[in-house]
Amino acid sequence: METNNFSIRFATQDDCQLILRFIEGIAAYEKLSDQVEASEEKIAEYLFGEKAFAECLLGFEGNTPVGFALFFHNYSTFVSRPGIYLEDLFIEPHFRAKGYGKKLLLELVKIAKERNCGRLEWSVLNWNKPAIDFYESLGAVAMKGWTVYRLDEKAIENLHTSYFKSKT
Repeated sequence: METNNFSIRFATQDDCQLILRFIEGIAAYEKLSDQVEASEEKIAEYLFGEKAFAECLLGFEGNTPVGFALFFHNYSTFVSRPGIYLEDLFIEPHFRAKGYGKKLLLELVKIAKERNCGRLEWSVLNWNKPAIDFYESLGAVAMKGWTVYRLDEKAIENLHTSYFKSKT
């Protein structure tokens, strides 16, 4: 069920508390709340500081905030163009099934087109069948044969110590 009372806007620094609330919401949904290190201060610094690393769209039903899409640019060497990486897309549970997630994703499609991006990509947890079904219904395809790797903060520190601090 869709409603015409939905709007989207870019987040501002005044929205840090709201963004944090949505981050905590998606973490709870993904059963990863214990991994959240986000704070209003970090969000202010990294989304709205001197060097912004990401952007955020907020979705509203009337004046009520219902969800967000947090994204940043990457670059594809193969297509030699920028891309957009969608870090998080989240709609509050009691506002789902109204088409709001689709509208936020379509807004990202519009931004990608306006910015001449060659790709719009994201990751989804393997167990999240509702999200997988939603993305596939829009024509998205899973990247078969690709596995995501990550160096967390501790691994970065260990490598940095091993390869740089010992050589000074």
